[in-house]
Amino acid sequence: MSMRQWMVDAFAGKPFRGNQACVVEPFDAWPASDWMQALAAENNQAETAFLLRTDDPARFGLRWMTPTLEVPLCGHATLASAHVLFEELGSRDDTLTFDTRSGPLIVRRGKSCLEMDFPASMPSPAPVPVGLAAALDAPPAEVWSASYLIVVLESEAAVRALRPDIEALHRIASAATQRGNVGVAAFADAGQAFDVVDRFFAPGSGVPEDPATGSLHCMLAPLFAEKLGRPRVRFHQAYPGRGAEIETEIKGDRVLLRGQAVTVVEGRLRLVPAA
Repeated sequence: MSMRQWMVDAFAGKPFRGNQACVVEPFDAWPASDWMQALAAENNQAETAFLLRTDDPARFGLRWMTPTLEVPLCGHATLASAHVLFEELGSRDDTLTFDTRSGPLIVRRGKSCLEMDFPASMPSPAPVPVGLAAALDAPPAEVWSASYLIVVLESEAAVRALRPDIEALHRIASAATQRGNVGVAAFADAGQAFDVVDRFFAPGSGVPEDPATGSLHCMLAPLFAEKLGRPRVRFHQAYPGRGAEIETEIKGDRVLLRGQAVTVVEGRLRLVPAA
């Protein structure tokens, strides 16, 4: 028995940008969790997405695993999964629904991008944790807290220049939030094609730095929409050497995340999933 899987660059309009995710073709029943975790470790990408067929051809179960653990929400691997269903497996539906640990997630096919409908998560103001400036090697202008610690810096240049102490950052963020992950953002320089530049350090999910992160932008979107006084915000996630473009729009307690995706590799797994 063999199965197909695809490597997709998500939140990217061309290869070798955005964030990589492996997407395994849909199962009829969930394999054993430890088998899926082993495959995710073998793939060694930020996330491997696993899909489950349902009686509705436009509805799938969806789970995401990093090389070390299962996560409750992953935007870029959701985008990659929808891309695979639309472009590689020929779905004729314009809207797909994914049943996940974070509730139903909806992805719509647009003319030039995919649009994901996720729950928004407005962070709360938080005190600056002891040691945070030293761990980042940059002074925080603001600190906010949600599932992740959110740090606002004074400039785009400061965000791009970060070379944090990942172990210290994990320790500080783990004491302050659920996950031990840190998003860092600042307003973009004047004249850029985006409003905000950000980065995401995710040692709590087994990823030192993530190239493109939908879940982070569920928190950044309402924060910067409020700062800018408008619902739509254009973000550039400035992972060194790649970079990702994510547009968000607040709709009540939901956030629309828009981006592109491109298939880079198609492969065949010579494996029998363990039940």
